[in-house]
Amino acid sequence: MSNVVVLDNGGGFIKAGQGGERNPAVVIPNCLYRPLTSKKFLHPTATFSSSPDDLTSAAIRRPIDRGYLINPDLQRDIWSHLFTSLLHVTPSSSSLLLTEPLFSLPSIQRSTDELVFEDFGFSSLVVADSPSLVHLYETSCRPCGLVSEAQCSLVVDCGFSFTQAAPVFQNITLNYGVKRIDLGGKALTNYLKELVSYRAINVMDETLLMDDVKEKLCFVSLDVERDLQFARKHGKDNLFRCTYVLPDGVTHTKGYVKDPEAAKRHLALTDGTSPSEAIETKNETDQLGVMDKTAERKRVDLTKNEFDLTNERFLVPEMIFQPADLGMNEAGLAECIVRAVNACHPYLHPVLYQSIILTGGSTLFPRFVERLEKDLRPLVPDDYQVNITTQEDPILGVWRGGSLLASSPDYELMRVTKAEYEELGSARCRRRFFR
Repeated sequence: MSNVVVLDNGGGFIKAGQGGERNPAVVIPNCLYRPLTSKKFLHPTATFSSSPDDLTSAAIRRPIDRGYLINPDLQRDIWSHLFTSLLHVTPSSSSLLLTEPLFSLPSIQRSTDELVFEDFGFSSLVVADSPSLVHLYETSCRPCGLVSEAQCSLVVDCGFSFTQAAPVFQNITLNYGVKRIDLGGKALTNYLKELVSYRAINVMDETLLMDDVKEKLCFVSLDVERDLQFARKHGKDNLFRCTYVLPDGVTHTKGYVKDPEAAKRHLALTDGTSPSEAIETKNETDQLGVMDKTAERKRVDLTKNEFDLTNERFLVPEMIFQPADLGMNEAGLAECIVRAVNACHPYLHPVLYQSIILTGGSTLFPRFVERLEKDLRPLVPDDYQVNITTQEDPILGVWRGGSLLASSPDYELMRVTKAEYEELGSARCRRRFFR
């Protein structure tokens, strides 16, 4: 097919474009939103961070929950806007490559097929899972690497809806080895909203605003107990304290960090650094003038709504590594990876530990890789090496793998045409995608 639309239909963002291209033509939130100034729900035309609208207390409707499609009518509305107004494609003369989460229910698969063939009328369809597409893209980026030579990898996807570790062998996801944690970017944002609402100001309705706070200020701690001691300190000794200014709807419609340089002070901490050493390092940095504050920044502006963050900055991402500390009956990410590897054949264990690939937006937290390696090393046998690879762009990695698949000769053999769907039905056609 010369005209293949690649659609990575994530719970947070939709990535869509033509097969064979390096980057998607469109990246938009997979939702409808209604700002306070509007009476109806609107289609986002760009990411919320680049939108000029005032999104304070905006209501959001999402068609996907916990990774699975729960509202086909809403998804149809979003896709219609995407294909007609943004991509400008004609479905009847196009093929669709669609990503779908593993272990999707047959009823959800039927709803998806109805959307593709009956509502939009695409000429053919290929359904792929994200781990195999990430593996395909990594093998093409590093043709001489271990992942390409062994044709084996462990894809760790920390996305918007959930986190999963999936072993991939010869570009086929081993379903029996997939382990999933029901924690993703959405759960982290909700936890941050609860912490800030309890300690400072009620932001339970400010989902989009707290998403921005999470992306700009949160980081992964390498030593939680040490950092909790720092967070209790006052004044300049607290390396984590920073201020976030809420939008006022007049002079600025977006929230912002009051002192971006002060928000980066935690980078002076390294694994094993004692509190006294960290304070000395901070004082040296202050003497160099890097962390100098102006008088305006020191003065509290009573005309602006703002709140301080301290230990919330690293306690929120800590959910991924230690969900049991918050009372959740879930394994941490390191234990999840070990369980996924142990479910596979023993011959694959050393290769899987050496070819861990991180993807998904939640892996963008600073020091995520270092913390994962620190937690994983004690759980792995000493004679096994641990090698964690991060993608160039974790958010677009799945789509780029789909773009490669759409331009490969194998695509013609995988696709299901509309005529086959009408003759055989959804269940029979789906068997082709599970080789």
